[in-house]
Amino acid sequence: MIEPILSAFGRTPFAQDVPARLPAAGRALRLGGLAGSSGAVLVAWLAELLPQRLFTVVAATPADAERWLADLVCLTELPSALYPQREALGEEEPHYEIAGERAETLEALLRGRLRILVTTARATAEKTLVPEALDRLRLQLSTGTRSPLSEVVVALERMGYRRVPVVTEIAEFSVRGGIVDVYGFGMAAPGRLEWWGDEISSIRSFDLTSQRSGEEQSTVTVLPIGVGRNVGTSEGGFGLLPTFRPSELPTFRRTLLDLLPSETLLIEEASHPNAEEVTRAWKEAEHHLEIARRLGELPPAREDLFAEPAVWAERLARFPRLLLREERPELQAGFFPPEAIDRNLARLRALLAGGAPTLVLCDNAGQLERLDELLQEGEPRGTAALLAVGALDGGFVMPTLRVLTDHEIFRRARRLRRQRRYREAAPSLATGTLTAGDYVVHLDHGIGIYRGIQTIMVGESTIEVAVVEYEGGDRLNVPLYRLDQLERYRAATEDGDAAPPRLHRLGGTSWKKQREKTREAIRQLAAELLDLYARRRVSQGYAYPPDTRWQRELESAFLYEDTADQRKATEDVKRDMEQPIPMDRLLVGDVGYGKTEVAVRAAFKAVLGGKQVAVLVPTTILADQHGRTFTERLADYPVRVEILSRFRTAKEQKRCLAELGEGK
Repeated sequence: MIEPILSAFGRTPFAQDVPARLPAAGRALRLGGLAGSSGAVLVAWLAELLPQRLFTVVAATPADAERWLADLVCLTELPSALYPQREALGEEEPHYEIAGERAETLEALLRGRLRILVTTARATAEKTLVPEALDRLRLQLSTGTRSPLSEVVVALERMGYRRVPVVTEIAEFSVRGGIVDVYGFGMAAPGRLEWWGDEISSIRSFDLTSQRSGEEQSTVTVLPIGVGRNVGTSEGGFGLLPTFRPSELPTFRRTLLDLLPSETLLIEEASHPNAEEVTRAWKEAEHHLEIARRLGELPPAREDLFAEPAVWAERLARFPRLLLREERPELQAGFFPPEAIDRNLARLRALLAGGAPTLVLCDNAGQLERLDELLQEGEPRGTAALLAVGALDGGFVMPTLRVLTDHEIFRRARRLRRQRRYREAAPSLATGTLTAGDYVVHLDHGIGIYRGIQTIMVGESTIEVAVVEYEGGDRLNVPLYRLDQLERYRAATEDGDAAPPRLHRLGGTSWKKQREKTREAIRQLAAELLDLYARRRVSQGYAYPPDTRWQRELESAFLYEDTADQRKATEDVKRDMEQPIPMDRLLVGDVGYGKTEVAVRAAFKAVLGGKQVAVLVPTTILADQHGRTFTERLADYPVRVEILSRFRTAKEQKRCLAELGEGK
């Protein structure tokens, strides 16, 4: 929480006037003069001031809703959540991230655990299951309670969960003997429940990839799949109704507006765009439903999916509402957009020296440190400015505080990255990457042939095992919770014509001897590496000087906010360059993860250290691509960039090599 912003906001005449002007039910108050993210500041401040009320932000688009949520999470620690709109009608595979967030937000809302709810206009018009159905279908399981395993399995199936041999992702459950694994909506981590008779004896989390059990838990709550998404019934297949048998379908569904407490204060940036989005969704729904009918399906009526726009508008108007950017405002905040900096640090220093209290929000600690050093290198910036880590969408100027954002100062795009809500297993035997007949390696028994997963009897119960066949036809049954001992066999080369590996004998000694030889080879390799790195440590290299002002300006002016990995990679590379020993570092990352930007920064540091830089690439296309990237990024600095490839004429190549030799 950025306390100075809320404190400064509370001292403004506007903040002192707003509480008394809050509208009653069925009325709206039009506001003006709320620049940048000051609308989010207003909502956060009111939520702190009025602890008994629920505040609901109705944004026009999903991107707007994400922006509001990011700002509010930065401004306040009050419980806040997003209720996203559904994915497009008719998708075969529903989006579990959206489905789960809808279910969990609805659960928190109905339990009174929310203070700020962010949603879209379309989401408020979509109909969902009634609260009674959510209460009836949610499953709460605790250790020591009597809950017969068979009844839990039936309940999970009715809630829309898929029964699978091994749980590897959300919305799945598995049964083996007296153990049920489940990963459902409302769960912080997948859970492993074990029964003793009809009583739950233990609940533990478990790892989706290794399948190993983790920390003990006292209780788990599993929410139904059908609340969060539109999934198909066995009839029709259009994917618009919850997964229940026809006799279990709720008699009616409600919109989010029907579920909000009547005293909820709704906040809209403007009413017209929201109404347009609802009308568009209403028309698109009829179009998709007509297509489904032409395909011979029997989809439900549009009225079962959405509230009609006129009905939606009438329900929305029942609530007290704040309209932040309507024409002819009744109350003016008087806040202004901040002055444009446009990467001009001299202009920023002059602005900060003006005496008005200023808060500069930086996206991360690394950016804060860079900006602070840049400001300190010029004329002293005085004591009127404060730098803090925080990310708001836009800056604004209040009577008692100016708020600036570093992405606006350097004209960077602000990245909104929320972590994925649910995890999934890494590729392994459990995730089905093996097929019967593949060669596998068991940690204790060596190379065998994977024969698939089977169910066997153990005492009076059944368990599922992975079957591995060894030399002579002997078979090893590996319980699924020990799958971490199995791994796919990988040869030194992926030559399809290579001879298959020799199988080991179950209980034999050849695998044990081979493992000992491997250990010895690894010890020798480790000794050679130690010797190599020891010699490298005493070799003389070139120590580049510390970062200069230009280096910090270049990095701050990157068009996008650095990822955490980008920041770490950049710091690691520059730290190596400043050491008086040869650098040996490998930077690895997928396409689009920002490796080139790290290379640009390292190259610029080398140039500022008096060196020339050669960037070697495997193709002529990449040479041109990287040449343009380096030229654009270094355009503001006295650095010459040339491209040398077969795309250049012989004369251009000769000139380039000559000037390279002359240090130009």
